[in-house]
Amino acid sequence: MYSKPKLAFKYIHYLLTAHNGKGHGMHSPFVFELIQNILNDKKHYEEYEKVENLRKNLLADNAIIQVEDFGAGSSVTKSNSRTISSIAKNAAKSKKIGQLLFRMVKYYQPKHIVELGTSLGITSSYLALANPDAVMTTMEGAEEIAKRAKRHFEKLNIAHIELVKGNFDDTLESVIQQFPTIDFSFIDGNHRQKPTERYFQSLLEKTNNNSVMIFDDIHWSSEMEAAWNNIKNHPSVRCSIDLFFIGMVFFRQEFKEKQHFVIRF
Repeated sequence: MYSKPKLAFKYIHYLLTAHNGKGHGMHSPFVFELIQNILNDKKHYEEYEKVENLRKNLLADNAIIQVEDFGAGSSVTKSNSRTISSIAKNAAKSKKIGQLLFRMVKYYQPKHIVELGTSLGITSSYLALANPDAVMTTMEGAEEIAKRAKRHFEKLNIAHIELVKGNFDDTLESVIQQFPTIDFSFIDGNHRQKPTERYFQSLLEKTNNNSVMIFDDIHWSSEMEAAWNNIKNHPSVRCSIDLFFIGMVFFRQEFKEKQHFVIRF
């Protein structure tokens, strides 16, 4: 992982060089629509309250659990003993990102959703609540965290999530084969270059013209930046959007030439 000063420098550079995020001067109709209808959607959805109430409860939960870490590890603690509150604070996606993912699913209405990295289920809940008709699978390597997440889905009355426990390297292929296509995927696990690129290649088998893949923490480390560069430059990817904390790739053939965007969010 990059040091905090280096991450701060990279973030400042991103803010200074990114597209303004208002849509002005955007020549791609598809990306302009995404900016206007998703990034800048200020509507307050009632589902936001359900998930943020869950987050609030988790941030106050000091129960200690044992966590197996199959990826690059936590940037905050090296101990496998962690409190629920610390996981909610440091591993869960922010309110801003969670609600963006909710709006993306609500707008595009993907039928088949895969998430790599359930954690406590905050982002999973946002994804699932955005389209109750979707078939969604979320994957988590740590046994105790997965058990907690499952209980959280039950509390929120989310019945259409299948939670698969185990190392992604052992479980991803069987999950992928269950779907005719994968319309939306969120990759938030491991945070190392080779596994991230491997997950991309596996998911690529089931993409279609309208599929969306979103990668978390694309500027977290030199490895993740290398993975992001290789993914966005893959021949199948027609458009990429860098929002600093996450990166999106699209496979729409209407993009006759590759287009890469960095947008302030």
